[in-house]
Amino acid sequence: MPCITLPDGSQRTFVHPPTVADVAAAIGPDLARAALAGCVDAHPVDLSFRIDRDARLSLITQDSPEGLAILRHSCAHLLAMAVKQLFPGAQVTIGPVIEEGFFYDFAFERPFTPDDLTRIEARMHELAAADLPVTRRELPRDEAIAHFEQQGEHYKAELIHAIPEGEPLSLYRQGDFEDLCRGPHVPSTGRLKAFKLTKVAGAYWRGDATKAVLQRIYGTCWPDARALAAHLTRLEEAGKRDHRKLGAQLDLFHFDDSAPGSVFWHARGWTLFQQLIAYMRARQDEAGYIEVNTPDVMDRGLWETSGHWFNYRDAMFTTTTEDERVFALKPMNCPGAVSLFAQGIKSYRDLPLRMAEFGKVHRYEPSGALHGLLRVRHFTQDDAHIFCTPAQMQDECARSIALVFAIYRDFGFDEVAVKLSTRPARRIGDDATWDALENALSGALDRMGIAYRVNPGEGAFYGPKLEFVLRDAIGRDWQCGTLQVDLNLPERFDIHYVDEDDQRQRPVMLHRALFGSLERFTGILIEHYSGLFPVWLAPCQVKVLTISSAQDDYARELVRTLKQAGLRADADLRNEKIGFKIREHTLQKIPYLAIVGEQERQQGQVALRAHDGTKLGSLSRAAFMEQLVRAARSPLHTPLSPCDLAPPSP
Repeated sequence: MPCITLPDGSQRTFVHPPTVADVAAAIGPDLARAALAGCVDAHPVDLSFRIDRDARLSLITQDSPEGLAILRHSCAHLLAMAVKQLFPGAQVTIGPVIEEGFFYDFAFERPFTPDDLTRIEARMHELAAADLPVTRRELPRDEAIAHFEQQGEHYKAELIHAIPEGEPLSLYRQGDFEDLCRGPHVPSTGRLKAFKLTKVAGAYWRGDATKAVLQRIYGTCWPDARALAAHLTRLEEAGKRDHRKLGAQLDLFHFDDSAPGSVFWHARGWTLFQQLIAYMRARQDEAGYIEVNTPDVMDRGLWETSGHWFNYRDAMFTTTTEDERVFALKPMNCPGAVSLFAQGIKSYRDLPLRMAEFGKVHRYEPSGALHGLLRVRHFTQDDAHIFCTPAQMQDECARSIALVFAIYRDFGFDEVAVKLSTRPARRIGDDATWDALENALSGALDRMGIAYRVNPGEGAFYGPKLEFVLRDAIGRDWQCGTLQVDLNLPERFDIHYVDEDDQRQRPVMLHRALFGSLERFTGILIEHYSGLFPVWLAPCQVKVLTISSAQDDYARELVRTLKQAGLRADADLRNEKIGFKIREHTLQKIPYLAIVGEQERQQGQVALRAHDGTKLGSLSRAAFMEQLVRAARSPLHTPLSPCDLAPPSP
């Protein structure tokens, strides 16, 4: 008589071993309809799984993250089934869940077309409406290999060869389609109601450029039609906000094959970029940082000492000189910061030492991974390295975390999630060191009352890290800032400070970036604001437009006055109609347009217009200047509060 313990602590006893579906039905008909799968003693299983012992059970519904992942993975199987029915010559490979959807890779003689996707999606809806039962079975390794080889599914057979001996091999069948899969899955295809195929792209088998090129079909799946419609609306809005499109429209930057993955900044884009640096420079100065700079190219020996040569070599650009010395473009700023700390004797009175650097780094990213400003090979980090005593470590973590939240708030990001990534399998340093470092990060978050999620095994090779995830204006999440604690690099470089007893001690090193990559953060800002930046950040804050050439001198004088007041201003003196000029600069997303005709010139006034078309009236020059200066006021005019600069009390 199995006894089933539910998440609320209640128990139910069954005369015969029940399935997960039986337990759901015993609890209530609503739950029976909502359940997709279950977790038996924390192991995910299908609704058909029979529980033949006392166990703890939680039910998975479509409204949970786990349930949504099951819907999406089951939809990937539905996609593969539809493709096999429409294109019998296609071979199936893998179909995992990804963020907000799924994909499935196929080996086929030609690329799939948009018309193919329409046909495939229509067949998927037919198969879902058929409400085909989804069943699971296990096969011995040799039988499973023979099964897929007999069907001509050679990629599946290859996958089985890579699965460790002794691991169960399960297959899931729906109708005439059967696929290798760990599961769990929905009980029937009828549970898949809200899905859409989104695009097709090329992909290498197992991500290896030396292997076959496959066709990857992407899709998305949601619990209901309303959630799907909301997602598609977000995608449509994201397309309008694409920073690559807006970058061209607003004349901010471009890319060129002569320097793959490197940005060519135009004047307006570079102005925006410099505003970010100026903002961060001021905030860091306010928070007690000093600014430094280190070389872009350093000897291989330095990278061997740091461990990057052995852990990051494939992503480094190197060169060999005529005397056979090997140098590398720095992929990280950390070793340079250590070298700076090592210059001269440091006392405990010098700590904490907070060194900031806007360092250029270079990392080889595969060409297929490059994506506008969001994934580049050459970028600038707002890096900082904090050297402190072990006793100061948690306080410095808390200060950095508080600064992160304060800075993101200035850019309009009020929703920030935190992830704690712990020790990876491939790492340097002993477990005692990792315990101390992980406790410093988690302890700081706990003291501050900040919720966080743990990502086991996702830390850097030299230390655990916090990742700060921003939610933008249309609900998308972006991982930006990081904070890492490190006792390993100080050990490897043998740096020290002198304590109160004149003894040499090893400092703790904190690695901190708030924007992360300035290029990437710029791309995120472009999409977050849809190119219409806050006035304080806009590359051009006001454009002075003339109606005729008679006002040219007056417009030039206005621009000079605006610039003397610290505003970014320009004039459009072209011999074009004023309506044309207004439309053009509205599309350029200039926050303010100052229109001057003959009446304004004679009366010393300006007709001011906001980007949204609001006419702010004819203003005197003094009132015009006052309004613009007030509108362009930077958040730097609001000093960080004491809670942003000091850690909370324990």
